[in-house]
Amino acid sequence: MIPFTLVTKNLAKHKLRFVLTVLSLAVAIFLLCVLRSLVVALNAGVADAAANRVIVQSKVSLFVQMPQSYGPKLKLVDGVSSLVRWNWFGGYYQDPSNFFAQFATDPKELFDVYPELYLVDGTKEAFLADRKACLVGAETAAKYGIQVGDSFPIIGALYPTTDGSAWDFQVAGIYRSKKKSLDENTLFFHYDFLEKSLESGAASGPDGVGIFVLKVAPGYQPVEVMSEVDALFENGPQVVQATSESEFQAQFVSMVGNVPLLVSSIGGGVMIAILLAVLNTMLMSAREQTRDIGVLKALGFTDGSVFGILILQAFVLCGLGGALGILLAKMSEPGMARAIGSMFPGYQVTMPTLLEAGGATLAIGFLAGITPALRARALSVIDALRAVR
Repeated sequence: MIPFTLVTKNLAKHKLRFVLTVLSLAVAIFLLCVLRSLVVALNAGVADAAANRVIVQSKVSLFVQMPQSYGPKLKLVDGVSSLVRWNWFGGYYQDPSNFFAQFATDPKELFDVYPELYLVDGTKEAFLADRKACLVGAETAAKYGIQVGDSFPIIGALYPTTDGSAWDFQVAGIYRSKKKSLDENTLFFHYDFLEKSLESGAASGPDGVGIFVLKVAPGYQPVEVMSEVDALFENGPQVVQATSESEFQAQFVSMVGNVPLLVSSIGGGVMIAILLAVLNTMLMSAREQTRDIGVLKALGFTDGSVFGILILQAFVLCGLGGALGILLAKMSEPGMARAIGSMFPGYQVTMPTLLEAGGATLAIGFLAGITPALRARALSVIDALRAVR
């Protein structure tokens, strides 16, 4: 039998040490949740990629444009049901720090190739009707207070206007996505608007297409389509590389280095540090309770009961810190998503992440409590009562 009242009283003997240990553990678990959520956000696009989409880019580099003439040829490839062009715009809103993704695209085909995209405000018809119209992701719209009908001026860094003014886009719709492979931080506008501006001399910038996104028709294998596309342009003028959407998304993860390994290393270091801190707290607490343990054994408490008291103290201490850290991680989720959404779209503290944090908390409690608990179990009554506080 374990006297639970004694467990709480022992923990409360040194209130400052107890509070500091709980807060330290809370911070560590909070960081673990955040770091793990960053990895999940990075891999979300890869895991949720569509199996029926093929991305075509220059084999030289993603930043090398392909000729416009490739579009009609790609539409004739057996198995391609539709195609949409994407061109990276590389602009910003008001200040360079307000940077997010913008793409010139084919408006009608965008909805066909990306059926997961849906409007929560505005209409598809309004977007299709106006060459200057744009769609804005719900996260970006919320961040900058943008609404349907607003003017959304974007300074073109990659495609500057001739007179140095901002590109004036009219917000026709706010969109969300049913899949993580398409984030909610992007602005889409008419490819025709960009093309005509370059032709008229109203703006300058690289000519050509950044990527073609192909939708594979039912009954066709994406691998076969990719092979035919690669063979079609193997003699140039620009050699291309066709990949699945999941492979294309994985390129962006690799471009920022081995982030998962780095994040895991940081998280592991944090966990080892907090484990040592909690272990030190438990060893100090057990040493101070040595004579109390002798009294309990003299009163008839078994070695198992004494073991249970010490191990339970560790679990209670870690449980409080872990629960607080998990609560902070979940409460901070909306703010974190807004703050880092442009770099880590789809940031979310998922249930598997919370379960991992809970498991780490229990593991720390067990590892920190097992050593002092075993020592207490092995103490004889005489040795315990002779101990000096």
